[in-house]
Order: sequence, then structure tokens, then C-alpha cells
Amino acid sequence: MSQDATAPSSPGRPMRADARRNYERILAAAGAAIAQHGVEASLEEIARHAGVGSATLHRHFPSRRALLEAVFRDRVEALCATARDLAAEPDPGAALVTWLHAVAAHAVTNKGLGAALMPGAGDGGPTLGDTCHTMIVNAGGELLTRAHQAHAVRPDVTITQLLKLVGAIALATEFDSDGAAEAERLLTLVIDGVRPHGTGRGRSLDTPSEDQ
Repeated sequence: MSQDATAPSSPGRPMRADARRNYERILAAAGAAIAQHGVEASLEEIARHAGVGSATLHRHFPSRRALLEAVFRDRVEALCATARDLAAEPDPGAALVTWLHAVAAHAVTNKGLGAALMPGAGDGGPTLGDTCHTMIVNAGGELLTRAHQAHAVRPDVTITQLLKLVGAIALATEFDSDGAAEAERLLTLVIDGVRPHGTGRGRSLDTPSEDQ
């Protein structure tokens, strides 16, 4: 969460330090609740785990959708920041793999969060989900470009295709008892499939091995 956070109900107005702390605690509690219970997680339970009252939660987030949007944006901004950090790594292939695993972990713990913010879920027009998708595509696209230049990834692979595959993995494992671990295994198979032909399990795209 950035330190210049502003209250959703007061665009552009910086929050007081105590209000910002409450805001961040609510975001953290909401993220944990969504990972466990999905987008219908109890707002009262979120407030309780954040250590604030329901009135404080609703002052920051007047509706469930406002809270979902804040959690989603916070997670996407974190993924974009991770991509920027990884862009400085000396191994572009490994940087891309690390980021894809981070995106997969984000998608697995979403529990319908992204879908709840897609077109048709709100009042029409471009949604935060659309905006965040563009942010993710741009962030990942830069990592993929570096991986292409290093010949660590097949030249015909696009960032949109990779993100669709990660999304499909998240959907396929959403209700598994150990969805995160299964998503990791499936993503490893995807990564093998996007290596340049003939390279096998090349070094630049290696991931930790899984016991069979």
C-alpha cells in the first residue's frame, strides 16, 4: 500500500496517519478473508479481524464493491511493482518465470475477485478490472520482451496468451484442496511448453523441481 493513500470517499485528499493505518489493516484483513471465503466474505468479520468497527470499515469503503476494488487494485499494483523489480534481474527468462508464479498465486487466491469486477458486474462501461488487466499486460509485456530478446521463450508467445493460461490454471484449481500447489505444478508444465523448441528444460526457465 503506498504511503500517499487517499480515502475512497474523498478522492485526492490524503488520509491522516491513523486513518491510513485503519485503511491498510482493513485491506489486509479483506485480502485474507477473500482468499479463504471468496468475494462474499463477511464484512463484519473483516472489520473484526482488522480491529476496527463496522462504521470505520464503511466510512472507508461505502460498499462491498468499493472494498473489492481496493483489494484488487492493491494486489495488481504489487504485481506491477514486482515486475519492475524483476526487470533488473540478469536472467530475463528466470525473471519472467518468477513473475508468472506470482501472478498465478494472486489468481489462485482471488476467489472470484477479478471476475466480480469485470464488465457486467457493475454499472456498465470500463471497469477497474479492465484497467488492472491493462496494467498487468503492460508490466508482464516488458518482462516477456526481455525474455524474447534473450531467446528464453518461444518468439510466437504473447503476454496475453501467458496470462490466459495462468487464468485458466487458477480456474481449474480454484476448488482443489491444495489449489496453490496444483497451480504451481500446472504452471511448470506451461513454462516447459513456451521454451524455445529443442531447448528442453533450459536453465533460464528452470523452476524448483516437484516431487512426483
